[in-house]
Amino acid sequence: MTSADVSQSARDVEERSAQIQTLTRRVEEVIVGQERMVERLIIGLLCNGHVLLEGVPGLAKTLTVTTLANAIDANFQRIQFTPDLLPADLVGTLVYNPKTGDFTPRKGPIFANIVLADEINRAPAKVQSALLEAMQERHVTIGDATYPLEDPFLVLATQNPIEQAGTYKLPEAQLDRFLLKTTICYPDVAQTAEILSGNAARNRSAALKPVITTGAVADMTDLAATVHCDPAVLTYIATLTEATRNVPDTQLGVSVRGALSMVRAAKVWAASQGRHYVVPDDVKLLASAVWEHRLVLDAEA
Repeated sequence: MTSADVSQSARDVEERSAQIQTLTRRVEEVIVGQERMVERLIIGLLCNGHVLLEGVPGLAKTLTVTTLANAIDANFQRIQFTPDLLPADLVGTLVYNPKTGDFTPRKGPIFANIVLADEINRAPAKVQSALLEAMQERHVTIGDATYPLEDPFLVLATQNPIEQAGTYKLPEAQLDRFLLKTTICYPDVAQTAEILSGNAARNRSAALKPVITTGAVADMTDLAATVHCDPAVLTYIATLTEATRNVPDTQLGVSVRGALSMVRAAKVWAASQGRHYVVPDDVKLLASAVWEHRLVLDAEA
């Protein structure tokens, strides 16, 4: 790559960074006190990767995802996961037409750009299996036919860590498909007071106008992929990945998919900060969000 190409890439990154900051500010007009959650969701969006949000009830997880979807000119579907949910409720089914004697596919809510899987850990194994195919392969099977999903397509899932009745533990293979997991904390006193004052009213989310299109999101994703990641940084990521497998307290370390996810997330984060190169601090900042849910610790740990 010539110096002119590098300069052009840097200018493109700076331009797109401004758009990302505009999107972030627009979401934070509605969501108060959850800056980290908003940042992680936008990283997942620009990586075209799935995000798992974990937190106790009442911390605006669902509202944040809905607000982000409203700020993007994209198809959005919310699915409330329950123990009696069926795979057909998610992906769709074949419907018999008595006039023609044929079965025609009726597509389910999974056919959207952004899918909110609310309380994902309440659904049984068959539903998780159907969702896993969609998350990994980005297509679903209805009858004997396979249908591609929307582009971009990402699952933004929520789960409650304190309530175990009627829930199912997500399998490690499915957790590994989530690019990021972020734990939601309570806002501080000042932020809570602002929320109580009505400055962050819930109805502002529905009135939010889109600020970017799915085409712009795809352009940002393609541009972020061109962000430079030095071989030394790649070696640093590989070394950390290997270290997670050798720690005595871990039964399962970070997979190769987890290492690739770190590279993707670090590039998007660098681009969002107006840089066309990744630094080790990007990896340190994102390590918990990208890798925490991929580690299986020993019982004594």
